[in-house]
Amino acid sequence: MSLPVFLGPVTGVTPGETVALSGDEARHAVVVRRIRVGEQVVLVDGTGTAATCTVVDTTKSSLTAEVVSVSVTDSPSPHVTVVQAIPKGDRGELAVEVLTEVGVDRIVPWTAARCVAVWRGERVAKSLAKWRATAREAGKQSRRAWLPEVTDVATTPEVAALLDAADVGVVLHEGATTPLASLPMEQAASVVVVVGPEGGLTDEELEAFGLGRAVRMGEPVLRTSTAGLAAVAALLSRTPRWG
Repeated sequence: MSLPVFLGPVTGVTPGETVALSGDEARHAVVVRRIRVGEQVVLVDGTGTAATCTVVDTTKSSLTAEVVSVSVTDSPSPHVTVVQAIPKGDRGELAVEVLTEVGVDRIVPWTAARCVAVWRGERVAKSLAKWRATAREAGKQSRRAWLPEVTDVATTPEVAALLDAADVGVVLHEGATTPLASLPMEQAASVVVVVGPEGGLTDEELEAFGLGRAVRMGEPVLRTSTAGLAAVAALLSRTPRWG
Protein backbone atom coordinates (compact mmCIF):
# COMPACT_ATOMS: atom_id res chain seq x y z
CA MET A 1 0.00 0.00 0.00
CA SER A 2 1.33 3.44 -0.93
CA LEU A 3 2.26 5.82 1.85
CA PRO A 4 0.11 8.96 2.26
CA VAL A 5 1.56 12.12 0.75
CA PHE A 6 1.52 15.59 2.31
CA LEU A 7 3.13 18.92 1.52
CA GLY A 8 6.01 19.69 3.87
CA PRO A 9 9.20 21.73 4.31
CA VAL A 10 11.61 19.11 2.97
CA THR A 11 13.70 21.15 0.52
CA GLY A 12 17.34 20.38 1.28
CA VAL A 13 16.69 17.97 4.17
CA THR A 14 18.84 14.90 4.86
CA PRO A 15 18.09 11.60 6.61
CA GLY A 16 18.00 11.92 10.39
CA GLU A 17 16.63 15.47 10.42
CA THR A 18 13.19 16.23 11.80
CA VAL A 19 10.55 18.25 10.00
CA ALA A 20 7.28 19.68 11.28
CA LEU A 21 3.89 20.22 9.68
CA SER A 22 1.42 22.76 11.03
CA GLY A 23 -1.84 24.41 10.03
CA ASP A 24 -4.28 22.83 7.58
CA GLU A 25 -1.80 20.27 6.25
CA ALA A 26 -1.05 18.94 9.74
CA ARG A 27 -4.73 18.86 10.70
CA HIS A 28 -5.53 16.95 7.54
CA ALA A 29 -2.83 14.40 8.36
CA VAL A 30 -3.66 13.97 12.05
CA VAL A 31 -7.41 14.59 12.26
CA VAL A 32 -8.70 13.52 8.83
CA ARG A 33 -6.20 10.81 7.83
CA ARG A 34 -5.57 9.79 11.48
CA ILE A 35 -1.81 9.48 11.05
CA ARG A 36 -0.23 8.26 14.29
CA VAL A 37 3.25 8.11 15.86
CA GLY A 38 5.32 5.34 14.30
CA GLU A 39 3.62 5.47 10.91
CA GLN A 40 5.44 6.55 7.77
CA VAL A 41 4.43 9.32 5.39
CA VAL A 42 5.90 10.95 2.30
CA LEU A 43 6.42 14.71 2.43
CA VAL A 44 6.91 16.61 -0.82
CA ASP A 45 7.89 20.22 -1.42
CA GLY A 46 6.17 20.49 -4.81
CA THR A 47 9.44 21.22 -6.61
CA GLY A 48 10.96 17.78 -6.93
CA THR A 49 11.89 16.70 -3.40
CA ALA A 50 10.12 13.77 -1.73
CA ALA A 51 11.10 12.58 1.75
CA THR A 52 9.95 9.35 3.37
CA CYS A 53 9.52 10.11 7.07
CA THR A 54 8.55 8.36 10.30
CA VAL A 55 6.11 10.26 12.50
CA VAL A 56 7.55 10.91 15.98
CA ASP A 57 4.96 13.27 17.49
CA THR A 58 1.47 14.60 16.77
CA THR A 59 -1.04 17.05 18.20
CA LYS A 60 -4.38 18.14 16.74
CA SER A 61 -2.62 20.90 14.83
CA SER A 62 0.94 19.64 14.28
CA LEU A 63 2.95 16.66 13.12
CA THR A 64 6.66 16.06 13.59
CA ALA A 65 8.52 13.40 11.62
CA GLU A 66 12.07 12.11 11.21
CA VAL A 67 13.43 11.91 7.67
CA VAL A 68 14.32 8.35 6.65
CA SER A 69 15.21 8.85 2.98
CA VAL A 70 15.12 11.62 0.39
CA SER A 71 14.72 11.55 -3.39
CA VAL A 72 15.06 14.51 -5.72
CA THR A 73 13.71 14.36 -9.26
CA ASP A 74 14.40 16.76 -12.11
CA SER A 75 11.60 18.79 -13.62
CA PRO A 76 9.79 16.56 -16.15
CA SER A 77 10.49 17.01 -19.85
CA PRO A 78 8.70 17.96 -21.96
CA HIS A 79 7.17 20.69 -19.81
CA VAL A 80 3.43 20.71 -20.52
CA THR A 81 1.16 23.74 -20.27
CA VAL A 82 -2.60 23.60 -20.78
CA VAL A 83 -4.49 26.81 -21.42
CA GLN A 84 -7.97 26.04 -20.14
CA ALA A 85 -10.94 28.17 -21.16
CA ILE A 86 -12.96 28.70 -17.98
CA PRO A 87 -15.89 26.26 -17.83
CA LYS A 88 -19.11 26.85 -15.96
CA GLY A 89 -19.89 25.41 -12.54
CA ASP A 90 -17.53 22.90 -11.00
CA ARG A 91 -16.20 21.69 -14.35
CA GLY A 92 -13.22 23.99 -13.88
CA GLU A 93 -12.08 22.07 -10.81
CA LEU A 94 -12.71 18.81 -12.67
CA ALA A 95 -10.45 19.97 -15.50
CA VAL A 96 -7.71 20.98 -13.06
CA GLU A 97 -7.98 17.68 -11.21
CA VAL A 98 -7.61 15.45 -14.27
CA LEU A 99 -4.93 17.64 -15.85
CA THR A 100 -2.90 17.40 -12.65
CA GLU A 101 -3.34 13.64 -12.50
CA VAL A 102 -2.17 13.17 -16.09
CA GLY A 103 0.99 15.19 -15.40
CA VAL A 104 0.44 18.75 -16.66
CA ASP A 105 3.05 21.18 -15.30
CA ARG A 106 1.23 24.49 -15.75
CA ILE A 107 -2.48 25.31 -16.01
CA VAL A 108 -3.47 28.69 -17.41
CA PRO A 109 -7.08 29.85 -16.96
CA TRP A 110 -8.32 31.82 -19.94
CA THR A 111 -11.50 33.84 -20.44
CA ALA A 112 -12.30 33.05 -24.06
CA ALA A 113 -14.85 35.15 -25.93
CA ARG A 114 -17.53 32.43 -25.70
CA CYS A 115 -16.96 31.42 -22.09
CA VAL A 116 -20.25 31.29 -20.21
CA ALA A 117 -18.49 31.70 -16.87
CA VAL A 118 -16.62 34.97 -16.41
CA TRP A 119 -14.47 35.75 -13.38
CA ARG A 120 -14.83 39.34 -12.23
CA GLY A 121 -14.02 41.24 -9.05
CA GLU A 122 -13.73 39.12 -5.92
CA ARG A 123 -14.65 36.01 -7.90
CA VAL A 124 -11.23 36.04 -9.57
CA ALA A 125 -9.32 35.44 -6.33
CA LYS A 126 -11.86 32.91 -5.02
CA SER A 127 -11.90 30.91 -8.24
CA LEU A 128 -8.12 30.88 -8.55
CA ALA A 129 -7.87 29.71 -4.92
CA LYS A 130 -10.21 26.80 -5.73
CA TRP A 131 -8.22 25.81 -8.80
CA ARG A 132 -4.92 25.98 -6.89
CA ALA A 133 -6.29 23.97 -3.96
CA THR A 134 -7.61 21.37 -6.40
CA ALA A 135 -4.19 21.14 -8.08
CA ARG A 136 -2.46 20.66 -4.71
CA GLU A 137 -4.83 17.92 -3.57
CA ALA A 138 -4.79 16.13 -6.94
CA GLY A 139 -0.99 16.35 -6.99
CA LYS A 140 -0.74 14.69 -3.58
CA GLN A 141 -3.31 12.06 -4.55
CA SER A 142 -1.34 11.18 -7.67
CA ARG A 143 1.95 11.20 -5.68
CA ARG A 144 3.61 13.96 -7.68
CA ALA A 145 6.89 15.42 -6.41
CA TRP A 146 6.40 18.34 -8.81
CA LEU A 147 3.06 20.09 -8.31
CA PRO A 148 1.54 22.07 -11.20
CA GLU A 149 1.46 25.84 -11.28
CA VAL A 150 -1.95 27.48 -11.72
CA THR A 151 -1.28 30.93 -13.13
CA ASP A 152 -3.34 34.08 -13.07
CA VAL A 153 -5.99 34.47 -15.77
CA ALA A 154 -4.41 35.04 -19.19
CA THR A 155 -5.56 37.29 -21.99
CA THR A 156 -5.79 36.09 -25.59
CA PRO A 157 -2.54 37.90 -26.59
CA GLU A 158 -0.79 36.25 -23.61
CA VAL A 159 -2.03 32.83 -24.74
CA ALA A 160 -0.73 33.57 -28.24
CA ALA A 161 2.68 34.40 -26.75
CA LEU A 162 2.75 31.08 -24.88
CA LEU A 163 2.06 29.25 -28.13
CA ASP A 164 4.81 31.17 -29.93
CA ALA A 165 7.35 30.23 -27.24
CA ALA A 166 6.55 26.49 -27.21
CA ASP A 167 8.33 23.80 -29.19
CA VAL A 168 4.92 22.26 -29.84
CA GLY A 169 1.93 24.59 -29.55
CA VAL A 170 -1.52 23.40 -30.55
CA VAL A 171 -5.10 24.59 -30.41
CA LEU A 172 -7.81 21.94 -30.17
CA HIS A 173 -10.51 22.53 -32.75
CA GLU A 174 -13.15 20.17 -34.11
CA GLY A 175 -12.97 21.77 -37.56
CA ALA A 176 -9.22 21.32 -38.01
CA THR A 177 -7.80 18.97 -40.61
CA THR A 178 -4.41 18.28 -38.99
CA PRO A 179 -4.59 15.25 -36.67
CA LEU A 180 -3.08 15.59 -33.21
CA ALA A 181 -1.35 12.22 -33.71
CA SER A 182 0.72 13.62 -36.59
CA LEU A 183 2.68 16.11 -34.47
CA PRO A 184 6.42 15.43 -34.09
CA MET A 185 7.17 15.02 -30.37
CA GLU A 186 10.65 13.48 -30.32
CA GLN A 187 12.60 16.70 -29.69
CA ALA A 188 9.94 18.75 -27.91
CA ALA A 189 11.02 20.28 -24.59
CA SER A 190 7.91 22.40 -24.13
CA VAL A 191 4.30 21.78 -25.12
CA VAL A 192 1.31 24.15 -24.98
CA VAL A 193 -2.23 22.90 -25.55
CA VAL A 194 -5.12 25.38 -25.82
CA VAL A 195 -8.57 24.11 -24.87
CA GLY A 196 -11.45 26.33 -25.94
CA PRO A 197 -14.85 26.83 -24.29
CA GLU A 198 -17.99 24.77 -24.84
CA GLY A 199 -19.18 27.40 -27.34
CA GLY A 200 -16.03 27.01 -29.42
CA LEU A 201 -13.32 29.40 -30.50
CA THR A 202 -14.05 32.53 -32.49
CA ASP A 203 -12.44 33.22 -35.85
CA GLU A 204 -10.55 36.10 -34.23
CA GLU A 205 -9.09 33.80 -31.57
CA LEU A 206 -8.04 31.21 -34.14
CA GLU A 207 -6.36 33.91 -36.18
CA ALA A 208 -4.56 35.29 -33.11
CA PHE A 209 -3.24 31.83 -32.24
CA GLY A 210 -2.31 30.92 -35.81
CA LEU A 211 -4.59 28.90 -38.05
CA GLY A 212 -1.82 26.37 -38.64
CA ARG A 213 -1.83 25.40 -34.97
CA ALA A 214 -5.38 24.01 -35.00
CA VAL A 215 -5.53 20.22 -34.56
CA ARG A 216 -8.26 17.65 -34.08
CA MET A 217 -8.23 14.48 -31.99
CA GLY A 218 -10.84 12.42 -33.79
CA GLU A 219 -14.52 12.18 -34.57
CA PRO A 220 -16.04 12.70 -31.09
CA VAL A 221 -16.20 16.26 -29.75
CA LEU A 222 -15.13 16.27 -26.11
CA ARG A 223 -16.25 18.68 -23.42
CA THR A 224 -13.86 21.43 -22.45
CA SER A 225 -13.28 19.86 -19.04
CA THR A 226 -11.98 16.58 -20.52
CA ALA A 227 -10.51 17.56 -23.89
CA GLY A 228 -7.21 18.68 -22.35
CA LEU A 229 -6.82 15.38 -20.52
CA ALA A 230 -7.27 13.38 -23.72
CA ALA A 231 -4.92 15.59 -25.74
CA VAL A 232 -2.13 15.61 -23.16
CA ALA A 233 -2.36 11.85 -22.65
CA ALA A 234 -2.08 11.29 -26.40
CA LEU A 235 0.97 13.56 -26.64
CA LEU A 236 2.76 12.29 -23.52
CA SER A 237 2.37 8.69 -24.71
CA ARG A 238 4.86 9.59 -27.45
CA THR A 239 7.49 11.12 -25.14
CA PRO A 240 10.06 9.71 -22.67
CA ARG A 241 7.80 10.80 -19.79
CA TRP A 242 5.52 7.89 -20.65
CA GLY A 243 8.14 5.81 -22.40
